[in-house]
Amino acid sequence: MGFTVDIDKNSGFCAGVIRAISNAEQHLATDSACHGRLYSLGAIVHNDSELARLEAKGLVTIDQEDMEDMVNAEGETLLIRAHGEPPATYVRARQLGFRLIDCTCPVVLNLQKRIKDTYLKQQEKGGGQIIIFGKPGHAEVLGLLGQTENTAIVVEHLPMLEEAVKDGQISLSVPTEIFSQTTKSPAEYKELCCRLEELMAHHLELSVQGFKGTELLHIHDTICSQVATRHEKLSRFALEHDIIIFVSGKASSNGKVLCELCKSLNIRTYHIDSCAELKREWFRPDDKVGVCGATSTPKWLLEEVAGEIKNFEV
Repeated sequence: MGFTVDIDKNSGFCAGVIRAISNAEQHLATDSACHGRLYSLGAIVHNDSELARLEAKGLVTIDQEDMEDMVNAEGETLLIRAHGEPPATYVRARQLGFRLIDCTCPVVLNLQKRIKDTYLKQQEKGGGQIIIFGKPGHAEVLGLLGQTENTAIVVEHLPMLEEAVKDGQISLSVPTEIFSQTTKSPAEYKELCCRLEELMAHHLELSVQGFKGTELLHIHDTICSQVATRHEKLSRFALEHDIIIFVSGKASSNGKVLCELCKSLNIRTYHIDSCAELKREWFRPDDKVGVCGATSTPKWLLEEVAGEIKNFEV
């Protein structure tokens, strides 16, 4: 008799990742003979098991350095993953002769447009600053930065915000627009925006309420609604179980955020990327086990992990 194991029904690929993988599989099954190899610029999903499955079908993952070293890609196809890319990537891909399959998530695409429009309006009005709450170097963030000719300021957390203010990188007296990477924590974004508002108000010797009337700071709600609701639902899931097995690639930004959320509510949260990392000693005889994952975790992997735990002897 094994453990009772529940799989979080809200975990698994988000719509953007499903769309990118579906496009890749379709091309690999039907179009590769006509349009050469299928290259993915960056990992199509931050999950080694799923990457291995797609690479076995013929997907070739490359990075920006690989593309810079290329001379001619006529007859080849390049997939832009859900994270999106900066404008310079499209210019380089066309120069090389790639046929493009653009799988940028519609939510990310909309965010890119909003940031670009904001940047252009600021330029027309004589200036301002754009702040992006996100992980420096993350693929989505690089795409967002590209919309501002890499002039936006990226902050990942409160200490980074404080430091950017202290060293003058962030001004507290100019028109400011703040956006969030789509997969960040809604609670952390709210906390950071409140702190920025407090700092700007204090600098101008105003109350926070008085500062609001200046309209110097515009806070944009840009976290994906699917991600935002997942935080709420995952919180309940973590509290309803004795032990949480969180499954995602260690490179997944969304995975790190969601796993930390689980651990803040359930100390017995363990982060694994495959069944091989499971340890029998983590489990107690009367445990109610919860298995969940990130937006980059395939359902089949969650089911595989759950099946492995069920086979453990109680």
